[in-house]
Amino acid sequence: MRILCLDVGDKNIGIALSDPTLSIAQAFKLFKRNSYKKDLLELKHIIEENDVQKIVIGLPKDLNGGIGKRAEMVMEFADGLKHFINLPVEFWDERFSSNEAHRVFEMAQVSHKKRKPFIDMIASQLILQGYLDAQKKG
Repeated sequence: MRILCLDVGDKNIGIALSDPTLSIAQAFKLFKRNSYKKDLLELKHIIEENDVQKIVIGLPKDLNGGIGKRAEMVMEFADGLKHFINLPVEFWDERFSSNEAHRVFEMAQVSHKKRKPFIDMIASQLILQGYLDAQKKG
């Protein structure tokens, strides 16, 4: 069993995948969004290929913890995904995940230009690792 994590944006979806022991999150893929239907088909293919049993989606809450327009868009996307693939979907607070991803690249001294295509993918990895760590504590 594996868990898939999505960092859903307007243009891209960052994807991370857990290892089979549900201990380590691994950056997996970034894909450019096309149409809603094609996005769902791409995710279904990834899910089937990797024995995914659960999906975690980063929820971009406002700084005060509220649900804004971006979070509502992500929740709508998740609702459609749940009906399309019939797997459990959980949300995980993704506030500051992109900032943390930038910090990882800064520590590795990767330029802004070179890191841009990977930010969403690394953010999804950080979201998933936070989720996995919390499940072990819980």
